[in-house]
Amino acid sequence: MDTQTDPYLWLEDVDGAKALDWVRARNAETAARLAETTDFERMRRQMLEILDSEAKIPHVVRRGDRYFNFWRDAAHPRGLWRRTTLASFRTPAPVWEVLLDLDALAETEGENWVWHGADCLEPDFRRCLIALSRGGADAHVVREFNLETRSFVPDGFTLPEAKSRFGWKDADTIYVGTDFGPGSLTRSGYPRIVKSWRRGQALEEARTVYEGQEDDLAVDAFHDAFPGFERDFVARRIDFYTSQLFLLGDDGALTLIDVPEHAEAGAHGEWLLVTPRTEWQVGGRTYPGGALLAARFDDWLAGDRALSVLFEPSETTALSSYSGTRNHLVLQILDDVKSRVEILTPEEGGWRRRVLEGLPEAATIAHVATTPHQDDEIMVLASGFLDPDTLYRGVAGAAGFEALKQAPSFFDASGFAVEQHFAASADGTRVPYFVVAPRDLKRDGSALTLLTGYGGFEVPLLPHYVPGEGRLWLERGGVYVVANIRGGGEYGPRWHQAALRENRPRAYEDFAAVAKDLVARGITSVPHLGIEGGSNGGLLVGNMLTMYPELFGAVVCAVPLLDMKRYTKLLAGASWVAEYGDPDVPEDWAFLQTFSPYQALREGTATPPVLFLTSTRDDRVHPGHARKMAAKMIAMGADVLYHENIEGGHGAAANNAQTAFNQALIHAFLREKLR
Repeated sequence: MDTQTDPYLWLEDVDGAKALDWVRARNAETAARLAETTDFERMRRQMLEILDSEAKIPHVVRRGDRYFNFWRDAAHPRGLWRRTTLASFRTPAPVWEVLLDLDALAETEGENWVWHGADCLEPDFRRCLIALSRGGADAHVVREFNLETRSFVPDGFTLPEAKSRFGWKDADTIYVGTDFGPGSLTRSGYPRIVKSWRRGQALEEARTVYEGQEDDLAVDAFHDAFPGFERDFVARRIDFYTSQLFLLGDDGALTLIDVPEHAEAGAHGEWLLVTPRTEWQVGGRTYPGGALLAARFDDWLAGDRALSVLFEPSETTALSSYSGTRNHLVLQILDDVKSRVEILTPEEGGWRRRVLEGLPEAATIAHVATTPHQDDEIMVLASGFLDPDTLYRGVAGAAGFEALKQAPSFFDASGFAVEQHFAASADGTRVPYFVVAPRDLKRDGSALTLLTGYGGFEVPLLPHYVPGEGRLWLERGGVYVVANIRGGGEYGPRWHQAALRENRPRAYEDFAAVAKDLVARGITSVPHLGIEGGSNGGLLVGNMLTMYPELFGAVVCAVPLLDMKRYTKLLAGASWVAEYGDPDVPEDWAFLQTFSPYQALREGTATPPVLFLTSTRDDRVHPGHARKMAAKMIAMGADVLYHENIEGGHGAAANNAQTAFNQALIHAFLREKLR
C-alpha cells in the first residue's frame, strides 16, 4: 500500500475538519460504550484519587541548598513549581515556597500550559530557563525566570514555540538550537544548528557554534560547570545510536573526542567516561559493548589510550545508568532485571568499588540523583511491584542511608506475590518476565491477565510500584505481567541490538513466547489474556494483532506507530530510522513491511477486540497511525473502539484528570472483553 492507494490518508491531517469530525464521532462511541457506567466512574475516581493524592512523594531535584519539586493535585491540575529546604523536607509537612503557579499563569494568559522543566544557572541558581508546552506537545516556548522575584524576566531570554534545545553558558549567554528558519531543522524536526546567544542580542544575531547535517537527528551545545574542570561541548547526534562529541574552545575551535561513533562519551571532572555499544579495540585491548570505561580527560586528548574498566557486562548483568557525585561515580546495575547500586572511587592505582549499603535488597532502584558539581549527596528512589516508593538520602563514602519519604500504599498488597519466570523464544533465547498475582491463584487458566511490554530503544522495563493496576486490576482478582523482551535494555546493548531493524521480529517472537508460557503455566488462557503497549509498545501490540491474533482476548494500543511505510514522513518519525530502517530504501522496506501492522492487516483476518488511544497534540508519534488503523479495522467489521484526547502530547494526557479518564477507559474495556 502506498500513498496513492491509502484510502485513509486524509486522517493524517491532524487538525483537518473532516478528520476531527471522525475523531469526535469515535470518541462519542467509545464514551457511550465504556464511560457511562457506574463502574467506569468508580475506577476514574479511584485513579484520580491516586494521582491527586497529597501523600505522594514529592520528587525533588537539588539546586544549591534548596530542593525543587513540580507538584500536581486536585487543587492544582496544571501544577506548582516550588522549593523547600532539606530540614523542612524531612518533616511530615514541608513548607514550600511556590515559585510558579501554572494554573494561574494559564488563566492569566489564556493558554493551556504544561510544564516541560527548568534549567537553572549554577552556582547561585537565581536565574532559570523555563520550558512551557501548549497542551503537552513536545514543542515548547522558553522564558527566563528570576527565582528571587519569582517572576519572568522582562526582556530576558525567550524562545518561540519549537522543539528547542537550550542551556546556560554563563549569566549573559545561552546555547540555543531552535527553529531559526528554513533549513535550520533536521529531517526529524530537531535543531540542526546551535548558536551562542548573548543577552541583548536579537536571536538572528546569535553566533553559530556548529551546523549538523539535514539527516542528523539533532545537534546541541552545553556548558559543563564541574568546579575546576569547566568545559564547553558540542554534541552531534547522528541518529539514536551514533554520535560525535566535540570540545568547544574559547576561540570557537572544535576538537573531536576520539571515541567510536557508536559510543557515548562524557566528562566528569578530570575523567573521560565512555560506554561503547559494540566491541571496541583500542590501545592494544578489546573492550565489550556495554562496558563503562574511564580515562583521564587531558591525557586522552594528548593521545594516551589507557582505559580503566569500571563495569564489564556478563550474560546476566548490564549497566542501567551511571551518574557522578563530586568525588565518586554511582553505577546502577541490573542482574536479571534486578537492581543494585555500586559506588566507585578513584584512588592511587585504581578505582575502589563497594555496593551501596542501607537500601532494601529486594527493591528496584527506579532513579538515582546526584549533585556532581556540589558535593557527594545521593538521592535514591526505590520501589517494587508491591512496595510503594521510598526516597532515600545518603552521602557517597559515608555509611547508611536515610529514608526521607515513604509513599502510601494505594492498595492492599498483602495477598499478592511477585514471581519471575523465563520463557523460551522461537530461537531458544531465554526471555524474562514478571508476574504479579494473588498468592492463592488457581492455575486453571481462569485469571484475567494484563500483559505489557515495550522492547525498543534500549529502554528496560523494571519492576516498579503499580498503584493504578493494583487498585483497578489486582484488587479485583487480575494478574499483571511485564515482559522483558529483546529490543529493550534489560541486558544492555546486546539485548537491544538483537531486535534492531531486520531483527525486529525477535521482539515480537519474545512477547508471543511469554503469552504462550502464561497459558502453559495455567496462569491464564487466551480469552482472559489482554495486552497493552504504548508508542513503540503500541507497535508491539499492533504486530500482535496481525502476527499472533489467536493468542489474545483483547488489545490496548496507545499512541502507537503502525504505518511503517510512512512513519518517516510523520512528525519525528525520521529520527527512528536507526531503530527500524528506512522505508524509502527498497532493501529496508523488504523487512519493514513484515512488521508494519497497517499494511499487514488483511480482510477476513479475525482479530481480538482493540482499544486505540492517542492524542491530537502528540507531536512525536503522529495520531494518524492510530486513526488510520482504527478506520481500516472498522471498515473490515472488527471490534474496535477509539479515543483521542484533543490535547496531551505523547503521554495522551495533559493533566491528572485526563490520565485518570484514560486509565478508566482501559480497565473498563479490558473488563468487558476478558470476562
